[in-house]
Amino acid sequence: MIRYLRRRHFIVSAATGALVGLCAPAALAQAKAPAQPARAPLLLVLGDSLSAEYGLARGTGWVALLEKQLAQDKLNVTVVNASVSGETTSGGRSRLAALLAQHKPTHVVIELGGNDALRGLPLKNTEENLTWMTQAAQKAGAKVLLVGMQVPPNYGTDYANKFAGLFATVAQTQKAAVVPFLLKGVADEPDPTRLFQPDRIHPRAEAHPQMLANVWPELKKLLR
Repeated sequence: MIRYLRRRHFIVSAATGALVGLCAPAALAQAKAPAQPARAPLLLVLGDSLSAEYGLARGTGWVALLEKQLAQDKLNVTVVNASVSGETTSGGRSRLAALLAQHKPTHVVIELGGNDALRGLPLKNTEENLTWMTQAAQKAGAKVLLVGMQVPPNYGTDYANKFAGLFATVAQTQKAAVVPFLLKGVADEPDPTRLFQPDRIHPRAEAHPQMLANVWPELKKLLR
């Protein structure tokens, strides 16, 4: 083992204590610090009731199913589900900085916006909040997946179309990944009530495997 003594510019053998040679300052400068270990993947899910297992038995929602999918595919990824029922994009924005600082995620899934539409909040605000959250996560070193939502036609065709499109717009502008519609194959079934709880807003447990199937292909690309 060689121990470097920078002040006197020579090398002493730690084993024998003998002077083994002179060392120029340039050579000393080449000593490298140990390489830092790669960050273990950690996935933060920031969502609303659709991701928080509202009305479901614990462990049956799509995020819990995602953990099983990761284990099945032998992907060592920690999942932190920070979803809150009733959350809006404004609420998610107010919580995100603290979550990024606490968990230091490598990947962030943002599943928010549905409650903005239910409350009739301005589309501009929703888009600005999604943009801010995407940028904040990316600046923290995380890859971002936006999970989109759609609203029924009774909200008005113009509003519904603009709302559905803003997720792709934010994703394209911020170079993030996007799932256009979390409830594809669920809400657009011939019988749209079959896979929903009595409130006709929250999917039953039977719908959550399809919800995961909508998210997984895009998320898997980010995890490679």
